[in-house]
Amino acid sequence: MRRAVVAILVFIIIASTLVTWAILPHESEPVFMPLSRSAAVEVVALPKPVLKGNVSVEEALQNRRSVREYTDAAISLGELSQLLWAAQGVTNAQGFRTAPSAGALYPLDVYAVNATGVYHYNTQNHSLGRITSTNVQENLTKAALGQSAVRTAPLVLVITGVYERTAAKYGDRAERYVHLEAGHAAQNVLLECAALGLGAVPIGAFDDARVQAALGIPGDHQPLYVIPIGHIS
Repeated sequence: MRRAVVAILVFIIIASTLVTWAILPHESEPVFMPLSRSAAVEVVALPKPVLKGNVSVEEALQNRRSVREYTDAAISLGELSQLLWAAQGVTNAQGFRTAPSAGALYPLDVYAVNATGVYHYNTQNHSLGRITSTNVQENLTKAALGQSAVRTAPLVLVITGVYERTAAKYGDRAERYVHLEAGHAAQNVLLECAALGLGAVPIGAFDDARVQAALGIPGDHQPLYVIPIGHIS
């Protein structure tokens, strides 16, 4: 009887070991982990945003226009910092941002595109993570139905939304809330452009899937705005 019990126990131990070995990856086999935004190729620190400018809110509202033609002048790192902060910058220790968000769930992500590649804006430390060093503006222009402003602008911001972040709390109402929030962020960008003397145009005519493919962004990041930005010609 004792021998039978011991034999059963030995069998159970051996079987458990084999099952565990089959389930877990071998040490010699690499485990595939998808590349996250935090593992971007390169991190670019941004200057701290300037919180007091020379143009009033009223003047920015008065001066805002849709501009599709730009000079060849590049957008400076300081200007880029201001624009990204205006879109989704963190404004206090609680993590609240420049644009209101239903339930403070913040479903938006902002991508910056220029001749040096595609970058994701990290709101928590006000920095950029490079997604790719390839110039994708021609592909992005095609995705935007050939609109020349996307091709010629020295900077294009793309605002995307992840509906699931808001849907977890608000269900079917989430899509509306995300779209409203994208409008808040885009208007912030346009007013910041006016304050900096830059021109911009908000574009909504584009093929969503082709924008995602051009930027190399996750499938749940739905493009909501494409905003070319440059110095006014």
